[in-house]
Amino acid sequence: MKLRRLMTLLLLFALGPAHAEVAWEDLSADQRQVLSRFADNWENLPAERRERLATGATRWLNMSPEQREAAGARFRAWRELSAERRELIRERYEIFRGLSPDEQARIRENFKRYRQLNHERRQQLKERWRRMTPEQRQRLRENMRERRQRARPRD
Repeated sequence: MKLRRLMTLLLLFALGPAHAEVAWEDLSADQRQVLSRFADNWENLPAERRERLATGATRWLNMSPEQREAAGARFRAWRELSAERRELIRERYEIFRGLSPDEQARIRENFKRYRQLNHERRQQLKERWRRMTPEQRQRLRENMRERRQRARPRD
């Protein structure tokens, strides 16, 4: 038992930390400027958060002004959501990430088609969905799933 525990500890030490330690001094001058509001507390942030912030700063610096404006608008909209709504979105995102690439592509394509509808048609579909009972919604999901399976080519 002691040998197993010792081997486990040695393995953990050999693998090193799960996230690279990103020191403030390791950031470029541009990254430090973008992340300046975190400067005083940087070393107290968890390593995973520092890594995400550094990566985000790099992405921000590589964006065009138009992309930055769009990202800023999305961030402001996100902050305005209730905590419950943000949690629901996070849960759905995790479910989405667990889907196969084909299922993710199908969902993206359906969403793209939905966004191309005019505002009036989208409102009609939303209202129709709101009026449905949970049982009707479930039947609709099942019917759509069956239609997709019938439409798939057989191997």
